[in-house]
Amino acid sequence: MAEKPKCEHCEKDAIGRQSLGFCVSYVCEDHADSALLALKPGEIQAYEYCYLERFATDC
Repeated sequence: MAEKPKCEHCEKDAIGRQSLGFCVSYVCEDHADSALLALKPGEIQAYEYCYLERFATDC
């Protein structure tokens, strides 16, 4: 089983991945962009130079 990604800023469990321009990072709830926080678990949003992926939650 793969280990859950950690936030690149503080090492908490990441809730998603965000790419804003050329910078891609795994982020926790504290460090996520507001657009990522607005997504539902499992949802992905991509537009222009941004890619946001909110990880699905485990049952």
